[in-house]
Amino acid sequence: MPKWRARTLNSSRMDRSAEFKKWKAQCLSKADLSRKGSVDEDVIELVQLLNAREQFFTTSSCAGRILLLDGGINGLGVQKQNCCWLLVTHIPCVKDDMMVALKKANGDAVFKFEPFVLHVQCRQLQDAQMLHSVAIDSGFRNSGITVGKRGKIMLAVRSTHGLEVPLSHKGKLMVTEEYIEFLLNIANQKMEENKKRIERFYNCLQLALERETITYSHTKIKEKNNPFCTHKKKRNPEKLRGKCIPEENDKEPENDDDSDPGINVAIFPKDY
Repeated sequence: MPKWRARTLNSSRMDRSAEFKKWKAQCLSKADLSRKGSVDEDVIELVQLLNAREQFFTTSSCAGRILLLDGGINGLGVQKQNCCWLLVTHIPCVKDDMMVALKKANGDAVFKFEPFVLHVQCRQLQDAQMLHSVAIDSGFRNSGITVGKRGKIMLAVRSTHGLEVPLSHKGKLMVTEEYIEFLLNIANQKMEENKKRIERFYNCLQLALERETITYSHTKIKEKNNPFCTHKKKRNPEKLRGKCIPEENDKEPENDDDSDPGINVAIFPKDY
C-alpha cells in the first residue's frame, strides 16, 4: 500500500475515533430522562462495564418490567405516550397489587411483561459484532445491529419472551381473577428467566472482553518484537465471542428460527 494511502486511512480512523469520543461524552453527560430517572438496579453493573470500555457506550436500557396500562388499543398495540400507567414494577408482581391497579382503569387496560432491552453505540462494526455474539449466546436472540447514515453503529440487545394481554374494555373487566392470577404466574416466571439471562450476558461479556484484551496485547508484543511485520493476524471470531453454552431449558418460543442464526443479525441503514 502506498504511504500516502496509508496516511489517509490512518487519518480517517483518527477522525472517526475522535467523533465517537465526542458522541460518548455528550451522551453520558446528559440527564436521564426516563420515567424512573436512573439505571435499573439489575443492569447497573452491566451498564458500567460497557461504559468503562472506550469502544462502547449505552444509550438506553431497561432491566425488564411488568406493566398495567390504561388506554386505547390500535393495530400496533398500546401507545404508551397516550395512556395512563396504572402499575409498573421491576420485581415479581402479586395479585392484590394488580387488582387494586385494575380498579383505576377507565379505558382498555392491558397487562404486559417487557423483557430486558439495551441499546449500545459501538465504535467499530467488529465491536458490535463481538457484542452481538455475546448477546445471542446469552439467550437474547432478537438482537441486531443497525448502521446510521452518519456512521453510528448501534446494537440492540433484545429477546422475544414478552407478554401482552388485554384485561378490560371501557373500564369493564373482561377476564376472571383466576385468569389474572394465571397471567401473573407466567409473567413472574418470565421475570426470573429474564434476570438469569442478564447475569449470563454480564458474565459472557466479561469473558469476551478479557480475551479481546489478551489478544490485543499479544499482537502489540509481536509487532514490537518484529518491526518488519506489517500484516496483523485476523481475529478468531470464536475466541472473541466468549462462547457461552446456553442452558438446556433456555429456549425461545417455537416461532424463533434457531436453525439459521444468521437471520438474527440485521444491518439496516438508519439515521439516529
